[in-house]
Amino acid sequence: MQITVVKFTEDNFDLLVERDESHFLDFKDVQIAPSKLTKTISAFANTAGGEIYVGLSEVENENGRGLFWEGFQNQEAANPIFQVLNELGPLENHFSAEFLTYPKGSGLVLHLDIFKTKDIIVATDGLAYIRRGAQSLPVKGEDAMERLRHAKGVKTFEDEIVNTEHNTVSNSLKILEFLLDAVPTGEPVDWLKKQQLLIDDRPSVAGVLLFADEPQAVLPKRSAIKVLRYQTKQEAERDFLAFDPITIEGPIYDLIYDAVDETKKIIEGIEKAGVNGMEKVIYPQEALHEIVTNAVLHRDYSIPADVQVRIFDNRIEIESPGRLPGHVTPRNITKTQFSRNPKIVRLINKFKNPPNKDVGEGINTAFEAMDKLRLKEPIISEEEASVLVVLRHESLGSPEQLVMDYLKDNDEITNLIGREITGIKSENTMKQVFYKLRERGVLEQHKLEGRKPAWRKPPEGGA
Repeated sequence: MQITVVKFTEDNFDLLVERDESHFLDFKDVQIAPSKLTKTISAFANTAGGEIYVGLSEVENENGRGLFWEGFQNQEAANPIFQVLNELGPLENHFSAEFLTYPKGSGLVLHLDIFKTKDIIVATDGLAYIRRGAQSLPVKGEDAMERLRHAKGVKTFEDEIVNTEHNTVSNSLKILEFLLDAVPTGEPVDWLKKQQLLIDDRPSVAGVLLFADEPQAVLPKRSAIKVLRYQTKQEAERDFLAFDPITIEGPIYDLIYDAVDETKKIIEGIEKAGVNGMEKVIYPQEALHEIVTNAVLHRDYSIPADVQVRIFDNRIEIESPGRLPGHVTPRNITKTQFSRNPKIVRLINKFKNPPNKDVGEGINTAFEAMDKLRLKEPIISEEEASVLVVLRHESLGSPEQLVMDYLKDNDEITNLIGREITGIKSENTMKQVFYKLRERGVLEQHKLEGRKPAWRKPPEGGA
């Protein structure tokens, strides 16, 4: 098969040398057996995707670590690799390939970009692999495979049967309230059975989460939201807790709205230095609502951990148990959809004023809401066993613009205030902003005895 050939420059190669093998990158010798290569392919496809360079080997030389370039003699020599790629069933077109040439290297290096798949990819040895750091680890045992199925969204924990009486959901205030609004003629037991929320007179996890008045009594440690307030901009440490963590409980419809209200109430008590002096910290409620909604609806309920909302002086962190499901990654999350808990997502949308009004658009709404307030877009990352979304209270404006806006209503600005209003963490980096403005002639430094230096606009007529 004919694949695009790309010319690698010395700059390209130097940049690649600086990168170490990692969770997303692997280098392989050209002599690697295709069957052995499928272990790395399986690991990337089952975890978060990644790149493989076949024909590049890590070496140690007098200058330290380096890369040795020895590729394929021609494209046909790599055909056995493409043959096993095509035999990996569900992988299908979830990869891209190109050959690389380099003036100082021998032969063609095969660059494979493996995408995360919605299905589990098994290597030719019959095992599925996952990526952990720079290792591709086999998934051994039924328990481990079950965890992978839940993590990938191949199997959903929402359909698991809960060992409790059906009255927990069939005779709750929540189901009666819901049916009166959504299905006035429906009888609880009949309707719940029709929706497969009652099976053999036992409720499913989805049924308990949606309609039990107290799901946390039946599903402890995996169905509440913890709200924590840290009086710091640094990392979460117990010494910085403003008060004991607040636990929000109840069916997930109430859980979402109550958690957003509690978070908003706490945020309203925070102030920070702004261009007009001390200002109330404001986050768009739409962004907060959509991120919390996603954290509750799309989390992995097989993991015994609660959603956490951590409120800092300069950001909010929302952590949801479970990695992103299916083929979803932090890079494509705004452009693709995959629901780990489709039953929950579908049924909660039937509630009056559903939290997920525009199904599939929640993350995009959050990005748009942050942009309207001229705040930086959310940061989405995958942790070891969770998804973390960070809403930062940092303006989209350049640091220079923010400094000059502050000086419209204030006589001077210090390095500390500058870092407050720009979100810059380093004192030296902030100094560079001031120096740039001084070079433009729009800022000057002045120092009063016993005080740290401050900056101000020069007098009219000169710097």
